[in-house]
This record gives sequence, C-alpha cells and structure tokens, in this order.
Amino acid sequence: MINYSFGSGSPKSFNAYPRSDFDLESGTIKRTRKPKNSTKNSTLNPIRMLKSLGNRLQFYYKLHPLLVFFISLSFGFTILIILSLYESRFRLMSSYRKFDMGSEAYPFAKLRNLVMVAGHSVYTSNSCEKVDKEDSWFLESYQKHPGQAATFVTHIQEGVEIAAKDDEALLLFSGGETRKDAGPRSEAQSYWIVSESKGWFGKQESVRWRALTEEHARDSFENLLFSVCRFRELTGSYPYNITVVSYDFKEERFAHLHRSAVGFPQGRFFYTGTPASSTSREAAMKGEALVRTQFQEDPYGCLGSLRRKKLGRDPFHRSIPYPNGCPEIEGLFRYCGPAPYPGTLPWAQ
Repeated sequence: MINYSFGSGSPKSFNAYPRSDFDLESGTIKRTRKPKNSTKNSTLNPIRMLKSLGNRLQFYYKLHPLLVFFISLSFGFTILIILSLYESRFRLMSSYRKFDMGSEAYPFAKLRNLVMVAGHSVYTSNSCEKVDKEDSWFLESYQKHPGQAATFVTHIQEGVEIAAKDDEALLLFSGGETRKDAGPRSEAQSYWIVSESKGWFGKQESVRWRALTEEHARDSFENLLFSVCRFRELTGSYPYNITVVSYDFKEERFAHLHRSAVGFPQGRFFYTGTPASSTSREAAMKGEALVRTQFQEDPYGCLGSLRRKKLGRDPFHRSIPYPNGCPEIEGLFRYCGPAPYPGTLPWAQ
C-alpha cells in the first residue's frame, strides 16, 4: 500500500456536510439547538432579581397588606435612624478636625486658667468719664439705686487684679446684648470699654493683651458655660482653674449650683464676691433667694420661668455660636433636665 503524504500545499480538509443533523428520509438538514451558555445563566441578572422581588412583595402585600406596611415602615425608620447617626458622627468628626489644630493656631494657647467677670448691665454713655454714674448705664427698675454703677466698676477692677496676679490667666468679660433699649451693645463689651477707659487700673501692660469678651450669655449659668467654651476657642484646651467675679450674695448660685451643673471640680473653682450697694442689698437678697430656688429645680435654666427670662434677654435674636468652638462638650449644651448631666466631661477625666 502506498502512503501519500500531504504537504503544506495540499488542499485543506473540508466537511462534506454542515455541522447539523441530516435527515436522510426527508432530505433536509435539522438544525441542532445551541447549547445554553452556562456562564451567562450563572451570572445573576439584577433586573430580573428586582422584578422578582417586586412580584413577591406585591404578592405578599395582597395576602398581608398591614404586615407588609408595618415592615416597610419599620425599615424606613431604621434607615432614617442610621443616616441620622452617621450624619451626627460626621458633623462631630468635622468639628474635631476643624479644631484639632496645633497649639500655634490658637492665639492664647499658653494660658490655662479662666477668670470670668459676669456682666450685669450695658454702658450707654458717650463719655468714658462717668463710668461710676448710674445715668451712664442702662439699668432695670430693680437696679436703680445709688451706688449701683460703682459696683459694676468694682467687679471689673477685681477681675483685672486677679488676672494680673496670674500670668497664666485669661480674663473674660461675659454678657450679651440683653437690653433692647440699650441698643446692640453687649455687657461684655461695656466692661471691656470701662477697663480701657480706666487704663486697666494700672495693669494694662500685663493684662490688656489677654483680656477678651464672651458676648452671648443671657443668664448666670450661661456666663459660666459660655465662658468655658470661649476659653476653649481661644486656647485650644479647657481651663484648669476657674475664678468667677460677681456679687457676694451670688456665691451659692455660682460656686455650688452652676459649678455642679457643669461638673467642674470644686477644688479648682474659686469665687470672688463684692457687696451690692447698701441701698439695694435687701431687695437683692430676696431676689437672689427666688432665683436660686429656680436653679435648684432647673439647673440648666432650660424650662419654665428661667427659660422665658433667658429668651427675654435676647431682644435682637442673636445666633449663639456655641458649642461650635468646644465640640467635646456638645452634649452638655444640649442637655436639659433636673438631674446632673450624665455624660463625660473633659475636666472630669
């Protein structure tokens, strides 16, 4: 037998019949079914899944409409709660990033103690030569007593003297635009202007550069809380020691009620009180007893008469920037209740 070899030039082999089944009886070609693409079928079709899910939900809704409604409602509430939690967390983290700056970013980073002088009135005179005269200040009816203006000046001087003895102290005059008829002038700015007119009582070189204002407080509790936040804005930290300057008959209110409300350590809280004018002391003591009782029942001044009084001391509807400058104590600003704030505070650690 002779074997023929086919080289590269030989004709290529070909199929005599197409790749189909040939029916000999009918003489026709039967097309074979194309095998299903297993890979394509194994891949999940999202459109089909959604349609299937929709059909199922529609079926279940027809069977149990109330059950499906409540399940959908619960699911919606769950999504809203999760989104709100993430939003709060994102906002808080943004605040932390904003204020988590190096010490060089804060103008008073080296100061660690707070001296706060609580404001009681707005200075309205165009002249700075009559700071101890009653007609230079805007006085409420209960403040119109001889010698009242001099007590304000005494508070200012006392704050300057205390700050002068402590090189690490930041002096803050606290008080907002509380009197409509006095115009948009704050108590804090009034006290700063009086200090300036008095040459800082001989302590200008050592105190003036570290004496600033907190211009939003509407009551004594906010004097303390807002000043703590303002201290954080200016120094990047919270005060180690706090000294409050006000009337002597308000010591119980500040040193016990307000200090306890913000959870500040008693051993690092100091109070300097000066007497009221002799003609107003008796009435002042009676008024203080009432206010102290109100704060005992409502430590954060967020309910009832204390809240209404606070709103009345905001005639120009100033937006309060806090706690933007002190994100670590945001919960304390939002808290309202008769019991002490249950959260963790920076100075308690």
